[in-house]
Amino acid sequence: MDNRQVIGSWLSGPRAAAEDMGADFGYRGERLGLPEAGPGSIAPLGRRFGALFVDWGLCLLIAYGLFAKGDQQAAGNWALAVFLVLSLLTVGTIGSTPGKRLFGLRVIAEDGGRLGVLRTVVRCLLLAIAIPALIWDRDGRGLHDRLGRAVQVRI
Repeated sequence: MDNRQVIGSWLSGPRAAAEDMGADFGYRGERLGLPEAGPGSIAPLGRRFGALFVDWGLCLLIAYGLFAKGDQQAAGNWALAVFLVLSLLTVGTIGSTPGKRLFGLRVIAEDGGRLGVLRTVVRCLLLAIAIPALIWDRDGRGLHDRLGRAVQVRI
């Protein structure tokens, strides 16, 4: 193996190096019994980030209009509380926030049903902390989804 191959395998990451050695990880969501593409498949990261951006912007507008009274710092602080309430109410009832709905996403339980109240609360509280949402498994689910036994899928 020459130097370029060694550097190339290091730059491409451990997954690519393992796949080059013959490991088969399958597609995202295969372990959960979800289809590879189309409705019911794992939601792509771009859509999830887009939905989060829309939801956060909506929460900032609500917080600025209702609570902050012109104070931008207070609006940022209140936006997290509004985001938590929005997530609890919308994910707990219809399975998607306004942003998720706009991007064609839905949050379901791992078994394919609706999330229960306790799972929704766990998921939303961990999402509000933000750090668990940045730790992903090989299916692309954040730690908040894993601990809440939830999965974000395409509608």
